[in-house]
Amino acid sequence: QVQMVESGGGLVQAGGSLRLSCSASLRIFSIYALGWFRQAPRKEREFVAAMGGSDTHYADSVKGRFTISRDNAKNTVYLQMNSLKPEDTAVYYCAATRPPYSRQRLTGGPSAYDYWGQGTQVTVSS
Repeated sequence: QVQMVESGGGLVQAGGSLRLSCSASLRIFSIYALGWFRQAPRKEREFVAAMGGSDTHYADSVKGRFTISRDNAKNTVYLQMNSLKPEDTAVYYCAATRPPYSRQRLTGGPSAYDYWGQGTQVTVSS
């Protein structure tokens, strides 16, 4: 059974930084595309960032502030979040999907992903 476990969430002041981590018990981790989504109260889950092969994709709202990366040797994906804003407050989820994948598929929405973590809360105070 695949498990994906996020960590690194917490409370931070506006302008601060956090780094989220997600470890995954995926066989052949390197072949999977990985993504981060977030869900704020009373809102739908939305795409944040994804990495497929050597390509990275970001939502416009986080471009230039967030960076997705991965360490295949550790079966881990990261989300470095800088210059955080109160509107970044949400539960953040990591996700993985098998190939084949495209930019459209990876950024299209949660249904494209096969495996999910349980989420980690990020709260940005003003």
